[in-house]
Amino acid sequence: MKTSMAIAHFKTATALAKALGISKSSVSQWGDNVPPLRAYQLERITNGQLTADDSQNDGEQQAA
Repeated sequence: MKTSMAIAHFKTATALAKALGISKSSVSQWGDNVPPLRAYQLERITNGQLTADDSQNDGEQQAA
């Protein structure tokens, strides 16, 4: 899942961070792709409107 898609869904990085219960600075550290565990969390809280896509990740866990 691209970070830009997740931000667009929630309208702002601040709203995205709030939905996940994390800081906005954590979101800003993600880079181009949402970390895998956060992507699955977003898929769940958006009832599948956003989908986690393992093919966009290199298999490494990223800190969020």
